[in-house]
Amino acid sequence: MDGTEVTSSIQESALVSAMSRGCIFQLASAVRAGTVPPIHDITLYRLASDTCKWPAAEVWLGSSIIVTPSLSLVANDLGVAAGYTMKNNYSGSSPVTVGIKHVDPELMTVARSTGLAVYLGTGSVYLSYLAIGADGTTLTAGGTKTGRIAGETGSGSNFVATYPDFFTSTTPGTVVAY
Repeated sequence: MDGTEVTSSIQESALVSAMSRGCIFQLASAVRAGTVPPIHDITLYRLASDTCKWPAAEVWLGSSIIVTPSLSLVANDLGVAAGYTMKNNYSGSSPVTVGIKHVDPELMTVARSTGLAVYLGTGSVYLSYLAIGADGTTLTAGGTKTGRIAGETGSGSNFVATYPDFFTSTTPGTVVAY
């Protein structure tokens, strides 16, 4: 599969892009054919190009039932960080959560998987952005929430989650609400 084929297969979906090690990565969500209510599959694509030393590839990261995922993608030479909102259940009262994955740019495998959810499922978490700190290793995720995220400090309907050494460790993140 070359980059043209990958792009055409995702052109009707939500899409964000980032670059790592000379390769363009695209995070997309698309409705799975024949699903009612809709199931949105979230996939990371590596596009073939003259600057990328690896072929086009893709990795499925998760699914969201009913809720159209919001997507965020950041990358550097250490890896690719993909973030998305998702709903795991058809129930109208089930919470929206956030998934965050570190994908190895060469192997296209998930090297780390983490996320954000409200304590005891009594609310939802919505992702607004991912960012890589000036040190190149700290990942931050920000957004809004209803309810309390497990382990958070502070209070309010906004949050920032900070993951030190995100690409090189599994150090848990800290969450501050404001």
